[in-house]
Amino acid sequence: MQLLINPLDRPVPDPAALASLADLYAYPSAAADRPWLRGNMVAALDGAARLAGLSEGLSSAADKRIFGVLRALADVVLVGAETVRAEGYRPARARAEFAAARAAAGQAPAPAVAVVSRGLRLDLSAPLFTEPLVRTVVVTTEDSPADARRAVAEVADVVVAGERSVDPAAAVAALAARGWTRQLTEGGPRLLGGLAAAGVLDELCLSLAPLLTSGEAPRIVQGPQLPQAQSMRLVSLLEDDGFLFTRYVRRD
Repeated sequence: MQLLINPLDRPVPDPAALASLADLYAYPSAAADRPWLRGNMVAALDGAARLAGLSEGLSSAADKRIFGVLRALADVVLVGAETVRAEGYRPARARAEFAAARAAAGQAPAPAVAVVSRGLRLDLSAPLFTEPLVRTVVVTTEDSPADARRAVAEVADVVVAGERSVDPAAAVAALAARGWTRQLTEGGPRLLGGLAAAGVLDELCLSLAPLLTSGEAPRIVQGPQLPQAQSMRLVSLLEDDGFLFTRYVRRD
């Protein structure tokens, strides 16, 4: 793995090492005082966010290494229910390499997973709900099915954020109220689109796979066009075997 851009202007001797990646992707100091929402997505060169219906086909060993580091730095992982179902989401795991740093920062051994779901069509017998180190959270709406909400409440914490659709800004604020200010979202595209439209996406970590796929896969951000395009600033760039790993921060 080769570091191409390092605006921190300090040595990163081995970007493949977990400690160096953790330093490169460390949350900014602002995240101590307010929620800082980071998105992590992968795409093909032609913009496809999935291959054969899943993001897995676009990934690589280096992408998975960065994926693990981003999770290890976060307090909470925000993800859409469709992605949970399609990707077979499991709870985040504790990693020995990050145990001391997380304890020193006052973090739980692993990040919580917060699932955004209006309809609550969730497999409550899945490990995400039966085996988490930190109790899973489900973010839903006031008009979500009452019976389903009661069932979810038996295995997860329920957060209501919005009346008929989940309000992305309210969801982010509700998670921050739990002390989870270092936030990470892994999509899917509709959730990321909603977060971007609400103006709460601070950062995007985008992995570019050296693949052309064509087809009808969604882009990494899906939804109504933003009233004004959001300008982003490139803060780091890594390369590994043709894969590019970018990190962009919002320009305010």
